[in-house]
Amino acid sequence: MSMVIIEGTYRVLGTQPDGDTIRFQPDDPGYWMDVPGHNKVDHGGSGHATVRFDGIDTLETHYQPAGDQVHQPLEFGHKAADEMLAWLGFAGVRRKGGKGDDRETVTYATPVSVPGFIFASGVDRPRGRCIALVCKGPMPVVPGGDGKKRYRSGDRVDVPVDLLRSSVNHHLLRLGLAYPTFYSALPRSLRQEMADVAQKARADALGLWPSDVTRNGGVTVADLSTLTDHAVILPKLFRRLYDYIRFNGSASLACLPAYLAGAQERFTVHSAVHGAPDRGESFTGLHQLFAISGQNVKLKYDIEDVVFDEK
Repeated sequence: MSMVIIEGTYRVLGTQPDGDTIRFQPDDPGYWMDVPGHNKVDHGGSGHATVRFDGIDTLETHYQPAGDQVHQPLEFGHKAADEMLAWLGFAGVRRKGGKGDDRETVTYATPVSVPGFIFASGVDRPRGRCIALVCKGPMPVVPGGDGKKRYRSGDRVDVPVDLLRSSVNHHLLRLGLAYPTFYSALPRSLRQEMADVAQKARADALGLWPSDVTRNGGVTVADLSTLTDHAVILPKLFRRLYDYIRFNGSASLACLPAYLAGAQERFTVHSAVHGAPDRGESFTGLHQLFAISGQNVKLKYDIEDVVFDEK
């Protein structure tokens, strides 16, 4: 699947960037209309919109499905956000802090904006965020030419692995500060590279991996504080567990399988990302992705072998 390249600037003042989202202002906001898919980017008429990083998921620093914001254990969420902002070129970043829902709001950063470009693959719904590979600096040179021709905004690109390696998505996986989280629109060649990088970070015990319990023993849920203050787990699992406990009114996981089954989220498990041909076993319902025993929830498969269907 080709992606659309868009040139512009990243901006953080007055926003709440975490490790896998940032505000982006195209040089020409009209290019938002060229992002693939049926859903439209929500730019609120201002031209800038939130970009959600393709292929990765970092720990939640301000999840707010309803009511007050909540978060996962903050160490690795903040490390991912700090690393992402520094990699893009922001320095001296300060946030409001405190205990309010605006505690993650950036109050100071230099410079005010930094140039870059994105490879946009689609739009998530219902939030209208652009899904993209996020890169810094000037537009890259078109491969195979005279070395002078550069991509232009609006070009459709079959992103090669070497350009993926120039993204912050790849950078955070390499440092072990993000989980690989793949959706079906992400090309297989890019999934393979991202899976390799994540596997190496895990093998080298980098970043969050020594603390992760998603696949290593699972998370035993006593109450909400298990999720918000203690257990380092896959953010997708955190969100589903938090939403379930709020819906259920208690931390008992007795009805969790039915809750996960009811959402009918589809995914495919590939026993080997490098396997050929690209086949896998398809499932409907996340109750088939996790082993649930009493109060313990454990991921059945390595997360890099799982590909979720687009909604």
